[in-house]
Amino acid sequence: MDSHELRLLLEAVRDGRVSPDQAEHQIRFQPFQDAGGFAKVDLHRRLRCGFPEVVFGQGKTAAQIEGILRTLIAHEHGGLVTRVDSQAAAHLKAVFPEGEHNAIGRTFRIRGPHDDGPRLGRVGIVTAGTSDLPVAEEARVTAEAWNCAVDLVVDVGVAGLHRLLHQLPVLGRADALVVVAGMEGALPSVAGGLVACPVIAVPTSIGYGAHFHGVAALLGMLNSCASNVVVVNIDAGFNAGHLAGLIARRMGQARQSGPAAEPADPVAVEASGPAPAV
Repeated sequence: MDSHELRLLLEAVRDGRVSPDQAEHQIRFQPFQDAGGFAKVDLHRRLRCGFPEVVFGQGKTAAQIEGILRTLIAHEHGGLVTRVDSQAAAHLKAVFPEGEHNAIGRTFRIRGPHDDGPRLGRVGIVTAGTSDLPVAEEARVTAEAWNCAVDLVVDVGVAGLHRLLHQLPVLGRADALVVVAGMEGALPSVAGGLVACPVIAVPTSIGYGAHFHGVAALLGMLNSCASNVVVVNIDAGFNAGHLAGLIARRMGQARQSGPAAEPADPVAVEASGPAPAV
């Protein structure tokens, strides 16, 4: 739905031809556009969820990805594509020279008109080893696309734990932390015991045979004794970056609004009673 269509809908509400409830339904749930018969591009995901649709590139042809991106760009959205192989990336770079290809993270990003606004929160991304970088880079690009500042800390796994301790000032300023690890997946638990923010653990498919392509790390992270650790799927850098971005943005927005924007609930204040003496 573009600005002209929105205006027509609002005029229909004004004239009584469309009820406010019907208009709300159209604005929130109906708008999408067919792209070449192979995709229905969700143009109102930003309205519903705060972020535009992201294209999962794996399994799509370069031409299909191009068609989806052109639809998003035509409606003033940016475009983020994940899991882009080298052949598709070469095609996208040729047709979208303004795009940004991250070969390590396998992403391709075209910035939209609203993508360069102020950074609203800070995400920390930590890898246990250099082999975990592809997943970490996918998370980094995603969090940056959601207008978050990102700190990337690489190769601080538990085999040399002193390396992580040197990064405590960086970890401590994050609104949300993404910790990427393969092998036995121990690093998120360690990081969770050092920070006062949510830790999003990402198991990777890096490891020897009994690692079972990430299942061992996944189970280890699910059994973390650090209570601030949550876990996403194996190699799911996008999901981790997205979740961390959501949390960090909310924190940043709260800091910008300040305490005056959220008056205290008088019922809650009364129920809590006076502060105890210390």
